[in-house]
Amino acid sequence: MSAPTAPTATAPLRPRTGFHALEVAGTAPAADDGSAVAVTLRVPDGLLDHFAFTPGQHVTVRADLDGTEVRRSYSLCSTPRELRREGLLRLGVRAVTGGVFSGYARERLSPGDLLELGPPEGRFTTAATAGRSRRYAAAVAGSGITPVLSLVGHVLAEEPESLFTVLYGNRTARSAMFLDELADLKDRHGARLQLLHFFSRDAQRIGPAGRRLDAEVLRGVLTSPLPPTLVDEWFVCGPREMVRGARQALELAGVPAAAVRTELFHTGPPPAATGDPGADDTAPAGGTRLEVRLAGRTSTVRMAPGQTVLDAALSVRPELPFSCRSGVCATCRAKVVSGGASMRTNFTLTAEETSARYVLTCQAHPTTPAVTVDYDVA
Repeated sequence: MSAPTAPTATAPLRPRTGFHALEVAGTAPAADDGSAVAVTLRVPDGLLDHFAFTPGQHVTVRADLDGTEVRRSYSLCSTPRELRREGLLRLGVRAVTGGVFSGYARERLSPGDLLELGPPEGRFTTAATAGRSRRYAAAVAGSGITPVLSLVGHVLAEEPESLFTVLYGNRTARSAMFLDELADLKDRHGARLQLLHFFSRDAQRIGPAGRRLDAEVLRGVLTSPLPPTLVDEWFVCGPREMVRGARQALELAGVPAAAVRTELFHTGPPPAATGDPGADDTAPAGGTRLEVRLAGRTSTVRMAPGQTVLDAALSVRPELPFSCRSGVCATCRAKVVSGGASMRTNFTLTAEETSARYVLTCQAHPTTPAVTVDYDVA
């Protein structure tokens, strides 16, 4: 699903681990063309703290489908207030061609079924407080609206003096997720929420036709009606090329990197590697002793030639967090605290994070005879 990035290499401890089975309270179409579904889950009182989240975070879903374990990451589109008051979490799931879990969620998942969820994580978020008065903006495409829906609902409720602008790109109005929910937020908050729609394949009821939300369009928006000097925090979420173009446009407009958070949505096969292509060539000839730290406990395993750090670690710590295995989702992020490891692919971590020795363990290969990775500081 997603690959969250942040402008700094710092991150909180990961005190919560493990999966819990939650009951499906309901499912509902999230797009008019039936291409997406919203899944609502009921959280027991005893697990409210475990699933406490900040808007913009995601969870890993684990399911046994036809005898095969499937893991996927999905952003939460509900708000922390809904969890506190009603004990509910809601996920937005876009169906993709050949998608094992997304097809199951859209066609077979029913109220009363159980889904296993890991704890919320991710840094595509902000610390909304009642005393702040800020201007937020989001540039999103497709299912990138899912975490932003949570951010918008939470910020406008918790910060009565703040404003939010959402630039939302889709192919057609019928394929756009959560249009009704966005309209409800607009009705509730009026001028505090500005919605600008962009449709690349539609001459439809809302938004300009034939305009894709790309770097060129965003540069025009940043000239008018949204000068970058008016915005305190930016959130960019969508496919890889859209996110890359938006970041370039914001940088050219003088928006500081610290004001931009990005999240990458990935629905196809992994693209060509952009990490260290020589990772396998640097593996020590005599093998590697891997030490894994998680939840305050340390485990040790001997790595087989060609294994990634994640694959080797899972043989002794099957509860380790992971999802996509392709360098796009950051669920398996950990810090190399001794020894060395090199990533073959990295679409997620910032330069600051890699300099601070964080790696995506699904892409990491050892470069020294002994390596220690710590998930508790990831």
